[in-house]
Amino acid sequence: MTRSRDHMPDLHIPVLLDPVLDVLCPMQGEIIVDGTFGAGGYTKALLDSGPCKVIAIDRDPNAIASGVWLVEQYSDRLSLVQGRFSNMERIVADAGFSHVDGIVLDVGVSSMQLDEGERGFSFMRDGPLDMRMEQQGKSAADVVNELDERDLRYIISVLGEEKRAFAIAKAIAKRRTQEPFTSTLDLAALVETTLGKPPKHKGPSIHPATRTFQALRIFVNAELKELAEALAAAERLLAPGGRLAIVTFHSLEDRIVKRFLHQRSGRAARPSRHAPAAIELVPSFEELARGGIVADEAEVLQNPRARSARLRAAKRTDAAPHPFVLEEFGREVTLC
Repeated sequence: MTRSRDHMPDLHIPVLLDPVLDVLCPMQGEIIVDGTFGAGGYTKALLDSGPCKVIAIDRDPNAIASGVWLVEQYSDRLSLVQGRFSNMERIVADAGFSHVDGIVLDVGVSSMQLDEGERGFSFMRDGPLDMRMEQQGKSAADVVNELDERDLRYIISVLGEEKRAFAIAKAIAKRRTQEPFTSTLDLAALVETTLGKPPKHKGPSIHPATRTFQALRIFVNAELKELAEALAAAERLLAPGGRLAIVTFHSLEDRIVKRFLHQRSGRAARPSRHAPAAIELVPSFEELARGGIVADEAEVLQNPRARSARLRAAKRTDAAPHPFVLEEFGREVTLC
């Protein structure tokens, strides 16, 4: 089923929009949470698809300010709140509801944030080395200039999955003694000098600073910890039959979502027969798209950002929520 995208901003098309709408399928009177409002693409599409109500959340005050027009257009059906999606239970309660019928999360940095050089998320645009979604707290510059070299190496290695994290951290530590890092292009240039440009004859490749910038952004915003806590919150918040749709863009995010849904749907790997007997928990979710859904060729041509996107979806059963243990989500999460 193809839906019109005439209402979407040209530069901020939400990825995998049709599959997300097919999963959530908003009905009369249902309450849907959009935990990552961004430019409002999913929110508006949900409101246009069915007579539902949407509670939209975003950490970024700029996103909230830019969404005022949408609130005015759908004043009786849209509530827009600045906050973290890990706190969606409190936000939903403040709106007067105890449970919701659908939740969508578009995880990671938004196109708007990448496009604004002054936010410091992109190594392709010059700006302050910031990366703070909420525009408060420690910035990426604080991390790069103040963190111990060993800790910096660990962050780049684990959160950026960068094989040459040792060399990058060493180069950063040496350079910052002479002059602190303040701009995105300054740091990107150092990483590129340290790693060297990839050979052109080996085909398409990512920029040498990609993984380092990813690691810093995830660490500054505690993104993986937020995601793990949001998944647990969604489990507690969704009513029986409620639908969960999560769009991820890199392996760390997807691994966390995959592990959560496998465990909650009873598909987690069985422990060794020599291990102590574990308590069998009734599945709290039914997976709707095993292996996930990826964008087709047409969408990737229209929106290159969709190339790395994967949608995982599940439907809530009537079982009680499972106990939430943050450490079960892996060292990447607890590092955040």
